[in-house]
Amino acid sequence: MERVTVRVSGRSYQVIVGSGVLERADELVPAFPAATQAFVVTDRTVHDAWFPPLAAAFDRVGLHAVALLVPAGEEAKTLDVYRALLHQLATQEAHRDDPILALGGGSTGDLAGFVAATYMRGTPFVQVPTTLTAQVDASIGGKTAVNLPEGKNLVGAFHQPSVVLSEITTLASLPDRDFRAGLAEVAKYALTIDVELLAQLERDPSAVLARDPVVLERLVTRCVAAKAGEVAEDERDTGRRLVLNYGHTLGHALERLDAFAGRSHGEAIAAGMVFAARLSEAHGVGEDGLTARTLRLLSSLGLEPEGPMPPAEDLLHAFQLDKKFRDGVRFVLLEDTGRPRIVDDVPPDEVRRVLHEMGAPV
Repeated sequence: MERVTVRVSGRSYQVIVGSGVLERADELVPAFPAATQAFVVTDRTVHDAWFPPLAAAFDRVGLHAVALLVPAGEEAKTLDVYRALLHQLATQEAHRDDPILALGGGSTGDLAGFVAATYMRGTPFVQVPTTLTAQVDASIGGKTAVNLPEGKNLVGAFHQPSVVLSEITTLASLPDRDFRAGLAEVAKYALTIDVELLAQLERDPSAVLARDPVVLERLVTRCVAAKAGEVAEDERDTGRRLVLNYGHTLGHALERLDAFAGRSHGEAIAAGMVFAARLSEAHGVGEDGLTARTLRLLSSLGLEPEGPMPPAEDLLHAFQLDKKFRDGVRFVLLEDTGRPRIVDDVPPDEVRRVLHEMGAPV
């Protein structure tokens, strides 16, 4: 079992990574002395697999665990589902001292965190991520949000958890596509922040793909530590932390337009990182060979970024709803692996040219 401390304004919290953390939640979660209930937001599949040990642990400390079922994946991140959860909490007389838990993937965490941030002006929040994407990225840093038809994560708040419990054994049963989605986020850390992790992945990706729990515990802990460092420097995502959005400008645009592209989150972010590498080279920022190295890494992790692209103009319009957008198109680029740079002066025609090279129609 590993622990990483995340330091945020005025306090800190622990991310606890390992096998058996769910069964020990009563020992690992901070005390909520005024609470009588713990409200667990989760989908049906995750509930059936992982709610019972969590509920049993809370029962040992006198907390009655109440499951609040939501749709799986991005379908949960709507204002309608958000409102329904608020009504359920009010109907069940949830108190502001009762913790709200997110048991599931990143979408569940985003939704539950936003509910916790706003119900009674803020309630305690606990992240229990069960996917690789959530364990290495989405559960850390306090970002919570739901989507609008116009774009992803447009309605939300910053609400830091009291603790994050990352149960490694949940990763064994993830569908391959979901596991690879998490590897896209791992690749992001390797390319932007942790060049030693990059070297390890390039040297032996098979150990990660085999889902060895010891290897995964180290991998998750390493990624958590990388993100914790960025969050400590820039909790509100206005400066340095933007580097963690590497690949996400195009990735989120593809997800928004996925009726056309049909990519998973991981595939969209993988395509976004290839685009960012190409743009880095085209803009004269990135070292030659950056795109080729990115493609080799993604391929070795089972991520294929190739796929149909929406029209370039549709993508450029989607970029305007990105939270990093300013007067021009703003991107996280790489000078080289481990050397990210936030660039504000990329001409739209240069962006169009790279999108066309990746197959986006005019």
